[in-house]
Amino acid sequence: MAVPVAHCCDSIVTVSLPQFRSDGNRLQPNHHFSRCKLNSGVATVPGLTLRRLVVPRNFLVICFASNDSAQSSEISSTAKIRSEVLSPFRSVRMFFYLAFVASGALGGFIATARLIAALSNSSRAAEVPEILQGLAIDIGAGSLFALLYYREDRAKKAQLLKLSREESLSNLKLRVDDKKILRVSNFRGIARLVILAGPSSFISECFKLSEPFTDSLVERGVLVVPFSTDGKVLSFEFEENEGMKEKNARRKRLWQLSPVYVTDWTKWIDEQKSLANIPPESPVYLSLRMDGRVRGSGVGYPPWNALAVQLPLVKGMWSGLLDGMDGSV
Repeated sequence: MAVPVAHCCDSIVTVSLPQFRSDGNRLQPNHHFSRCKLNSGVATVPGLTLRRLVVPRNFLVICFASNDSAQSSEISSTAKIRSEVLSPFRSVRMFFYLAFVASGALGGFIATARLIAALSNSSRAAEVPEILQGLAIDIGAGSLFALLYYREDRAKKAQLLKLSREESLSNLKLRVDDKKILRVSNFRGIARLVILAGPSSFISECFKLSEPFTDSLVERGVLVVPFSTDGKVLSFEFEENEGMKEKNARRKRLWQLSPVYVTDWTKWIDEQKSLANIPPESPVYLSLRMDGRVRGSGVGYPPWNALAVQLPLVKGMWSGLLDGMDGSV
């Protein structure tokens, strides 16, 4: 047990008390010790030890109730690998674009040198039109491939940024029940998540609007992730009667998930709104493909009817083959 004895601006002195004394009796809290002296070293008395801990003046500790592994400002290696898989020949194209740009620049440099030499020598004046033509071709080709490289590089960065955001989303955690917490990535190949972010009134209205499409949504592997941005506790009402027992079970399955580490979810959603120029107070939805990529998003209520019609069934002859090609909703 450590009991604080004294503190100053740059040091903290703590007293470590054993649970029992050497004679076997329990140490009582009202015992007093007279042989206690504070100095630069360690002062001890029977059954008591003093230690001085030096703390920097500018030392500050800040604690957050969040999941550190869920957020990362850098593009992960996983996102880079996924980018290569989605665009396997992009690196090859960019290499050849750079090679053609370098070739055009070298040809233009040589043509410029020849042009200067021809202009300074009247006997080579007849070569000027041919040299100018070659110089124009070199400049045009170099500029064209430089533009192609710029567009390819911009597309690569945009894709990496998108995949990085999806990777950050995949690291966020969801509560399935009282005993199980999973990452969003654990639902890849299992479910199509639909994330709702807005005030509790918006979530409640989404719950009501989804009722006619419950069976179709469950058959297509849809699971809803409701996130209340106003901090209110969400509660969903189900009709308790014998005829609605099976449907209520499906409804509860559809709405069984809840976000964990609210600060991480808030940060991620706010970043997406900022990138899309959406007001922070606007309610939004985000639907994911079976493979975890973002299918579509928007402001307001999700199109439950379109989800129920356009998404392929989880079970059947086409299950698994269309996980990454299940339309844009």
